[in-house]
Amino acid sequence: EKDIVLDFARTLRAELEKYENIRVEMTREDDVFVRLKNRVQIARQANAQLFVSLHADSVREDYVRGATVYTISDKASDAIAAQLANSENASDAIAGIEYDGEVSEVQDILVDLARRETVGLSVQFARLTINHLDEVTSTNKNPHRHAGFLVLKAPDVPSVLVELGYLSNQEDEKQLKDPQWRQNVAMELAQAI
Repeated sequence: EKDIVLDFARTLRAELEKYENIRVEMTREDDVFVRLKNRVQIARQANAQLFVSLHADSVREDYVRGATVYTISDKASDAIAAQLANSENASDAIAGIEYDGEVSEVQDILVDLARRETVGLSVQFARLTINHLDEVTSTNKNPHRHAGFLVLKAPDVPSVLVELGYLSNQEDEKQLKDPQWRQNVAMELAQAI
């Protein structure tokens, strides 16, 4: 996944750099692990107007396929979304970094209040992204899902997680490894951005 996604991110960056009014900030340039909270901090420190987290995950159900766009929610839209959020949110622990998810009740309320506007913008962008992705690739039968992904929790930056496809599905894996497919998808995603 890390190689395919980094390759895609570089292709997307090249497409975005064709637009004069867009500045791209990558969370990583090579094969390094970036903590989940650091990914959000990078976006916030860059004064990002949009945060797009790119993925090509695997799930237990090998029939699940197609591009999917996730937005933040405390409750997952379905079991697959919950499974992916749990898996992604555990990446810090897998890398040997402990995450203490404790947040005071007051902080939690303030974050929720600040997040309301950005959630609406995130949902708008998710819908636009799905429309663009539909032009060049298969989307999941339920292409807009939501779950509690840690990387989508910046209260002041509209954020989406784009699942380009699932490496656990043979058809998706074949597409994800195809440079022309990645180019076409990157062009459409750049247009959505």
